[in-house]
Amino acid sequence: MGVKKTVIITGTSRGIGYELVSLFSNANYNVLALSRNTGPITKLDLKNVSVIPYDLNDSTGYIKVKDFISKNWRNVDILINNAGAIINKPFSQTNYEDFKTLYGTNVFGLAELTRHVIPFMSEDGHVVNISSMGGVQGSMKFSGLSAYSSSKGALITLTELLAEEYKNSGPSFNVLALGAVQTEMLDEVFPGYNAPNTAAEMASQIFQFSISGHKFYNGKLIQISKSTP
Repeated sequence: MGVKKTVIITGTSRGIGYELVSLFSNANYNVLALSRNTGPITKLDLKNVSVIPYDLNDSTGYIKVKDFISKNWRNVDILINNAGAIINKPFSQTNYEDFKTLYGTNVFGLAELTRHVIPFMSEDGHVVNISSMGGVQGSMKFSGLSAYSSSKGALITLTELLAEEYKNSGPSFNVLALGAVQTEMLDEVFPGYNAPNTAAEMASQIFQFSISGHKFYNGKLIQISKSTP
């Protein structure tokens, strides 16, 4: 029996990240689930799943992840940067701290975690960043999401830059821009809005892409949305 493949997933306490943990566990991957709230995943008691309490804005968390990989895995096949923060507020009512908070989670913290994990990834490794259609140039925009959508746009460009830097050594980097998904986070900022896809449906798409997408794509933005434009 071969060595199990490994995946790190952030933002696993609910929504898409929560669903992804089960999908990878059922596929016989060793999974490291990272989230501020570890309760939901711990309760599932899934095989091959390790849980670490993790906040993208806490510098000590990166050391915990690095130590875990060194002691238990030594190699990471897939990193899915799924965790994100969102604020729905008119730009005139936002402040420096609002932008700092969202960029801290959606860009700075994500970049820091990725920097710590890359040394454990091989040429065949795959980093999948989860962005939003709101961060895609030319897409439909929504009032109140200036901090959120602009941070997701920065993530798209960051992904392209990392793919260029590591194109000769690996891993591969791709970014998925998701349309609206029926999650708790969406309901918190847009109460009553009915999204066309469930978290489980979107997780299934991300799962498949994470496993095989890097065989065909690197440095690419893939839009997963029924919306026009």
